[in-house]
Amino acid sequence: MDLNQVLHEAVQRDASDIFLIAGLPVTYKVKGAQMRGEGIMKPNDILPLVEEIYNVSRRQKSNYENGLDDDFSFSIPDLGRFRVNVFRQRGSVAAVIRVIKFGVPDPVKLGIPESVLSLADNKSGLVLIAGSAGSGKSTTLACMIDRINRNRECHIITMEDPIEYLHSHNKSIVSQREVFIDTPGYLDSLRSALRESPDVILMGEMRDYDTISAAITAAETGVLLFSTLHTSSAASTINRIVDVFPANQQTQVRRQLAQLVRGIVCQQLVTTVDGTLAPAFEIMKSTPAIANKIREGDTHQIDSLIQSSSAQGMIMMDTSLLNMYNQGKITKETVLAACNNYDTVSTRLR
Repeated sequence: MDLNQVLHEAVQRDASDIFLIAGLPVTYKVKGAQMRGEGIMKPNDILPLVEEIYNVSRRQKSNYENGLDDDFSFSIPDLGRFRVNVFRQRGSVAAVIRVIKFGVPDPVKLGIPESVLSLADNKSGLVLIAGSAGSGKSTTLACMIDRINRNRECHIITMEDPIEYLHSHNKSIVSQREVFIDTPGYLDSLRSALRESPDVILMGEMRDYDTISAAITAAETGVLLFSTLHTSSAASTINRIVDVFPANQQTQVRRQLAQLVRGIVCQQLVTTVDGTLAPAFEIMKSTPAIANKIREGDTHQIDSLIQSSSAQGMIMMDTSLLNMYNQGKITKETVLAACNNYDTVSTRLR
């Protein structure tokens, strides 16, 4: 099997990743599940595929030839764009290829509700998408960026690691920067973005004190800033941000967040009864009452405010899961495995 066949097969299967690792067949990751081809690959089978990747991308082989990991992107006309990480394991070369999709999927088909998408209608402030790795955060953000791109004249600057969806210019100008390829890192890219007349900034991840601090500062300039964190609830998202700051700065940070946060969406993908994946959401939107709880540090009271604000499009994660169960989409076992408050949910399921 040559590289062209491998890539065509991935696109046809709607795979997100391709694994070229000795001791396995060519393996495709499709909706979180591994789909393996036929025939076990040996190191000598992978070597020509990696050589072909370098030839197609016209990239120098210096890192690869020196035994170092190498990370870069390449495009195949009329097929797509791909990001590859070439590395060594068990003494042989291996590669994992990420399929970068042209265009953005339909949020309705994905099950992303309007109450999430409408957060993109804000003109300034912070919108945060939270969840574990592989929970669909990048897809949700891509749909929100696409909504802005189709409806408003903006300069949208994204900094992503990696770029997973390519946006064409529509009503907006969309500048997409891939971290470590187009820019040295999130922090450098964010500082640069503020000199590039941005209206909307997407920073792929708020990772540490430096990036979180810079994101808050950027949002204070009047742009709409999107980013992600690895947290499981709206309250824990606020706490995670505040906790990276020294104690003597936390009161000021809570005041800034109370003023800047427009919404927090926490999501996870759960397996449905028919074996597919579907998203469950916790949605918090800024209201005077919620802003006050953030300002005063009473984040433990945010959950009750979300529960009482369903008319404003808010919902708790556990309520979202219970709704999916009541609609026959997921099993009781899935609800209990995915919920945040096991005792409360198990009581409601009895």
